[in-house]
Amino acid sequence: MARPFKCRRVAFVPGVTYFKPAGIPMRALGEICLTVEEAEAIRLKDLEGLGQEGGAEKMNISRPTFQRVLASARQKIAGALLNGRAIRIDGGNFEMSPHRFRCANNHEWEAPFELALPATPQFCPVCNEPGTGPLVPAGLGWSGRGRGGHRGGHSG
Repeated sequence: MARPFKCRRVAFVPGVTYFKPAGIPMRALGEICLTVEEAEAIRLKDLEGLGQEGGAEKMNISRPTFQRVLASARQKIAGALLNGRAIRIDGGNFEMSPHRFRCANNHEWEAPFELALPATPQFCPVCNEPGTGPLVPAGLGWSGRGRGGHRGGHSG
């Protein structure tokens, strides 16, 4: 019996989800699909500068799984850039992490998924200082559903 597939936790979905080479008509373009969790792995590792352990922890997956997702994303991006293809960010198997917060002292935490917080917490749980704010603006995500609808775009 196969092990059940575990959703990857994603904290950010980019507002722009399609990139194409300049000067090539859309009808003449090939396209690769980068899943939302692959984009998240790139964001965590290459943009935020987290290590594999930190990225894996934020996505709620194992370190080897994080490495596989990251390697797949990098291979797709390299192929698109070097072969003149469009990149579409779409699909995957993920869950949104809408309850991430940061205080003025840069302490970052995540409220448990079981708690549907109606508003931003008033105090930081680490330093107890007022003035916390959401790390990801409320409502960020696709369709407000909090899950990617399919596993499209995987190449293996």
